[in-house]
Amino acid sequence: MVKWAAPKLYRGANARQEHISGPCRIEYKTKAKPMPVSSASSKVIYEALKECDVRLVSALPETWLVHLIRLADDDPEMILVRLAKEEEGVGISAGAHFAGVKSAMLMQNHGFLASINGIVSFAHLYKIPLLMLISYRGSLGERDPWQTQGGNVTEPVLQALGIPYFFLDAMETTKKRIRQAQTLAESSLQPVALLLTRDLMWEE
Repeated sequence: MVKWAAPKLYRGANARQEHISGPCRIEYKTKAKPMPVSSASSKVIYEALKECDVRLVSALPETWLVHLIRLADDDPEMILVRLAKEEEGVGISAGAHFAGVKSAMLMQNHGFLASINGIVSFAHLYKIPLLMLISYRGSLGERDPWQTQGGNVTEPVLQALGIPYFFLDAMETTKKRIRQAQTLAESSLQPVALLLTRDLMWEE
């Protein structure tokens, strides 16, 4: 009987691949491509949220948000709610609001588009402040074809829903804009969107 050893996957700079014949032993060593999401910008965004007294964030895994989600997960002062779908974040933020806890929703723009029912029928109807940080995929410089259509409609949909939105495009202005957006959401009791741009989030 020939037994097969489970392949081993290695990541790192010393990449190599080995094939050993006989009772087969295969080792794969692949070179990990660094992810060019800006950890520095992510840290500035996260610090700004903490300075606004945000203590709960909801999120799904998303490439541009990976560092933000990790920072929240590692912070004992922050509650990270992992969602099955983005629309659930509307209810989570509503519950936090009623409990006197400030929150933020982290999502991709496609996730925002999937949340419209909850935003319109719950947040708008019952005057729930939502601070939405939306990674603006499909805009200038986008290389993934499947992201482009969402990018085309993100701003028109925000405008059609009457949701104020602003761009986060430079570290120098990020903290101020997050603070102002949080203030507006709380004072107007409505959703406010911050679009995280490629210029801020991507290091190329």
